[in-house]
Amino acid sequence: MVNIEKFAERLNKVMDYYELSAAQFSEKIEVQRSSISHILSGRNKPSLDFVLKVLKTFPEVELYWLLNGVGKFPKEIESMNNTASPLPKFEDDITIKEKNVQEPSFSKEIDRVVIFFKDGTFKNYKN
Repeated sequence: MVNIEKFAERLNKVMDYYELSAAQFSEKIEVQRSSISHILSGRNKPSLDFVLKVLKTFPEVELYWLLNGVGKFPKEIESMNNTASPLPKFEDDITIKEKNVQEPSFSKEIDRVVIFFKDGTFKNYKN
């Protein structure tokens, strides 16, 4: 459950970071000024649409940080490319031969490969 008071504090941090007033912030994420005012005052909880607009407009904002205070703000973009990251890096330009790996011999042609990640997402590679 989102604590509306803490959410409002984090929203204020985002506005301060970008040096935006509530009116300017509402224009940036394309919502009515009253929406910002009602959220900041604790009158209304943020809608999913509101949260998604914030994340789309300000990529440095992490979803879990905004909703629950878990994580960092601003998000460290470079940490996403760190080799210690749990997500694998795909090297599309490197062939199997360059990696010193033998090509497996298949009697059938591969149509697609699907990789499932632990976070529930997947990547689909189609031939």
